[in-house]
Amino acid sequence: MDRNQEFPNTTPRPEEELSLLKKIWRAPSGWNFITVVNNEYIGIFYVGTAFLFFLLAGVLALLMRTQLAVPENNLLGQDTYNQIFTMHGTLMMFLFAVPAVEALGVLILPNMQAARDLPFPRLSAYAFWAYFAGGLAFFCSLFFDLAPKGGWFMYPPLTSYQFSPGDNSDFWLLGIGFIEITAIAAAIEIVVGVLLNRAPGMSLDKMPIYCWAMLVFAGMIMVAFPAVILCTALLELERSFEWPFFVAEKGGDPLLWQHLFWFFGHPEVYIIFLPAAGAVSMIIPTMVRKHLVGYRLVVLALVGTGFLSFALWVHHMFTVGLPQISMSYFSAASMAVSVPSGIQVFAWIATIAAGRLKLTVPALFTLGFLFIFVLGGLTGVMVAIVPLDWQVHDTYFVVAHLHYVLFGGMVFPLFGVFYYWAPYASAKPLSEKLGRWVCGLMFIGFNTAFFPMHITGLLGMPRRVYTYSAEVGWDTLNLVSTFGAFLIGAGVLVFLIDLILNFRPFRPEKAGNVWDAGTLEWLPSGDYAMRSIPIVESREPLWDQPNLAEDVEAGRYYLPGAPTGGRETVVTSPIDARPLYILPMPAGSWYPVLAAFGTAAFFLLLTVKQVVPALFFGVFAVAMIIRWVWDTDPGPTHPPVDIGGGITLPVYVTGPMSHSRWAMVVLMIVSASLFACLIFSYYFLWTVAPGFWPKGGDSLPDVAYPLAAGGLSLVSSAAMAYTSRALKSNRFWKVRLSLLLAVPLLIGALLTELWGQWQIGLRPTDSGYAAIVYTVISIQGFFITVAAIMGLYTFARSVCGLINRERRATFDNTMLFWHYTVVQGLIGLALVHLSPRFLG
Repeated sequence: MDRNQEFPNTTPRPEEELSLLKKIWRAPSGWNFITVVNNEYIGIFYVGTAFLFFLLAGVLALLMRTQLAVPENNLLGQDTYNQIFTMHGTLMMFLFAVPAVEALGVLILPNMQAARDLPFPRLSAYAFWAYFAGGLAFFCSLFFDLAPKGGWFMYPPLTSYQFSPGDNSDFWLLGIGFIEITAIAAAIEIVVGVLLNRAPGMSLDKMPIYCWAMLVFAGMIMVAFPAVILCTALLELERSFEWPFFVAEKGGDPLLWQHLFWFFGHPEVYIIFLPAAGAVSMIIPTMVRKHLVGYRLVVLALVGTGFLSFALWVHHMFTVGLPQISMSYFSAASMAVSVPSGIQVFAWIATIAAGRLKLTVPALFTLGFLFIFVLGGLTGVMVAIVPLDWQVHDTYFVVAHLHYVLFGGMVFPLFGVFYYWAPYASAKPLSEKLGRWVCGLMFIGFNTAFFPMHITGLLGMPRRVYTYSAEVGWDTLNLVSTFGAFLIGAGVLVFLIDLILNFRPFRPEKAGNVWDAGTLEWLPSGDYAMRSIPIVESREPLWDQPNLAEDVEAGRYYLPGAPTGGRETVVTSPIDARPLYILPMPAGSWYPVLAAFGTAAFFLLLTVKQVVPALFFGVFAVAMIIRWVWDTDPGPTHPPVDIGGGITLPVYVTGPMSHSRWAMVVLMIVSASLFACLIFSYYFLWTVAPGFWPKGGDSLPDVAYPLAAGGLSLVSSAAMAYTSRALKSNRFWKVRLSLLLAVPLLIGALLTELWGQWQIGLRPTDSGYAAIVYTVISIQGFFITVAAIMGLYTFARSVCGLINRERRATFDNTMLFWHYTVVQGLIGLALVHLSPRFLG
């Protein structure tokens, strides 16, 4: 039987097909190289920058340990030490850990799923350049005595305007808020990419476990990160305009910050851990040449960990004086999360037991991770017990626990990942010999540095102190910890030498599948990813489908060329990965790069109170984004494409399966999470300071104001619905008229509500109540501004003839966001006007 009959496409393929594919996907050269959007290039930039921040944070850690090596040391002053330990924690948590795992996702996921790229490559480029520029500027504040010094948790009232004057805290608040926005952008890319850009046949139950981990990771970012964006915004409003969210004598409460921060901060631990666990679940089966034991249980454990992690935040607040019943609940929940983590650990042990483990460098890092993470998990269960937590709270015991969980649970797997996936991205693998030194030095150094901290903590040494007296007896343990820290530094130094000697990215030839792994990222690839997109029949297709690599490289599977003449990939259904349509992909562009630098400049100038230049760069960034997205709704400009196997796919779709619709839904979930945190803040402040809240209808605007605001909002939403119907019949003048009508109606709703509160004399500086009411209005104002820009943008596209009943993805997304904004506004009106009347 002719083998050609088994595949979607016959061979040999036309000679010019591969050369055209290479030409279309080639990265730009010269200065234009900065505009590259290919996932492999952006992914390596991203990983490299995250690793740079890891090194910088490590240098700061060595400075701290040197300061603490002997008692009463004068190497660093108190103020400098505060800036360094704040910057160390901030870099590790915000500029290294989360960006590093997002970077790996951008780098690995497309090839692991046999996609040509993620669905929004320019969004990835924007997120990276914004992170790069903003992160470096934030770090440089250290050299100008402008670095924050309130700790990476930035608790008020210490960080409020009374006790932290100057710009130091503003750098943290605006810088971190901005960086989190870029993290959300990357999460949207990952969610849509994992769900819609998988190889045909790669149904959810055949998806590599790493993809599951990244999906849960991105979902957790969508829910958790809005909380930290909200609390940084509230504290910045308090610092800049004296809106008293955290000032107790005006009806605020510093505990509001702790609730919001830890609602983000505790899931953050699992946000960092789960992708690392996913990578471990890829490395171990490869190293034992066996399938992962308990695949479905591990998937359930990943999802379960994600859910449970949002029920634990209060265990960071056991000492603040909460009701006993709430502490009992959160203590139990904190212990319960060890169950899904334990399932994963037992699955890894069972997989190792099922085969013969090759003691390669990735395997050694994995074993080190298992040892350290299990110890960190055990101390985690200990601090979940309320009486023990009371004893060790804010001591070095907690520092040891934190580092055993984070360093063991993320950094060790990440170094294993570096060695495991280096042959995927480099012409040479990293050195096995040097890698063993790296692993040994880091493992011994880590345990030498951090295990003694359990004892110093039990002896009563508080965290965050810059020196201590010789009489308290902590000197020997601190000296040992410092020695261990330098051993870790030596291990990282050897790793850098290994990188310099062996890592060769951006080469046409890769070292390839040196581990004999089973997943698709190890297929031969170029800038175009893989030559043809295979049909997946199992979780490890390279093990189970003979000659798969050769058949893919020969072009026997789907889409072996570039039938549209440009970049494209196949979009598949989210459950069973059926081919749905061809997605045209953009090439490199300066607009995302300029938009990223404009966004970074806006936030940084705002930090140093340069409002006018900041506004200029803000407008510039918005203009670049608008110009960038102008080309992203091309319409059905190309006839359907035959990808092989008798499958002909459309090149453009609108409606529920559009990838842009999925991205908009993800954005709405992020927005809803932020607004839910705002509602929580409203009721929390009401609970702690009810005396500042109006009683019944007293001191509230007349009911006519919210009724008018709600009515205007509903009419604007109706106008958008009418626009949709008019567009179906291509009645363009009605489309444009109703779009123009909807914008002022929505703005009018905002102004009505604002005037209603203002005319009764309520000012945001009056009390916590007033501040939160104006925050509800301000956030709604932000959404209305975005909706108005989208409405006018859609109107402009209509005038230019770029919207009709077939080409309507832009309008559909605008309408979706519009309706969301209206619903959010109605809930906000009910919150502010009905709650005091009926609950007061």
